[in-house]
Amino acid sequence: MQKRKPIVAGQFYPDERDECIAEIMQCLEEATLNQPLPDTIVAGIVPHAGWTFSGATAGLVFSAIRQKHPKVDTFVIFGAAHGYLGQPPAVYDKGAWLTPLGEIPIDEELANAVIESETAISDCEAHDSEHSMEVQVPFIQYLFPDAKILPILTPPAEQAIRLGEIAGSIIASDEESKIVTLGSTDLTHYGPRYGFTPMGVGKEGLKWATEVNDKQFIDYALKLQPDKMLESAAENYNACGAGAAAAVVAVAKTLGKTKGVLLAHTNSNEIMIRKMGVTSREAVGYAAIVF
Repeated sequence: MQKRKPIVAGQFYPDERDECIAEIMQCLEEATLNQPLPDTIVAGIVPHAGWTFSGATAGLVFSAIRQKHPKVDTFVIFGAAHGYLGQPPAVYDKGAWLTPLGEIPIDEELANAVIESETAISDCEAHDSEHSMEVQVPFIQYLFPDAKILPILTPPAEQAIRLGEIAGSIIASDEESKIVTLGSTDLTHYGPRYGFTPMGVGKEGLKWATEVNDKQFIDYALKLQPDKMLESAAENYNACGAGAAAAVVAVAKTLGKTKGVLLAHTNSNEIMIRKMGVTSREAVGYAAIVF
């Protein structure tokens, strides 16, 4: 059986089982849910940086899902396409993924349904160097030990919206399974290191990145406007996984959702100040949203 090995264990999160579980628990303890949640959750947007920076934010989404749905059969994970040059979304459609917590199977039946819809192609090799979905998987394994996954690399193109609509229709037709979709994206990468400083270097630039640039993308997501999300990211560089986020919003819209709930919005500089007592000229934005 084909098995994908982890590529960022030991970098973005621990590579030993006990340490991995301990850090997941720490992230979940930090993830305090203060907002009223929807009666049902069908989708979420999660960040994908190292757990030190974005783990607690991602943990909010997983905690919210667990609170409403203790048992989830499959998580469809739409991932950012950092190094994927292909246009069609790429499905990892067979076998399993490995993490320090063990093996998690691919939902091959759901994968086949997505591929047969001709909105995505089978391409497991495209996932070899992409981390945006991998960092979510240990959370799923820990909180939903019987769940399967369906990873889909999703470039920031209009086809992402159609993919989400089709995935939503497939999910709606399955009355027996609880399927939740996740879109993995970070937000504005601001500062000299990222070559993006339209408001200068310093506090004012970082404030703009969070309060203006990130907020525009988040607002479009909360209003379920995937086309605007793609346009905003292309123009303003405020999401590295815009296709993944747009796809998950399209799923939510197809399944009858009319708005999203923002659980948290922060950035790496705020986390560095809080955890380490140091500041930076750079920052990457993170948001946790459920639908």
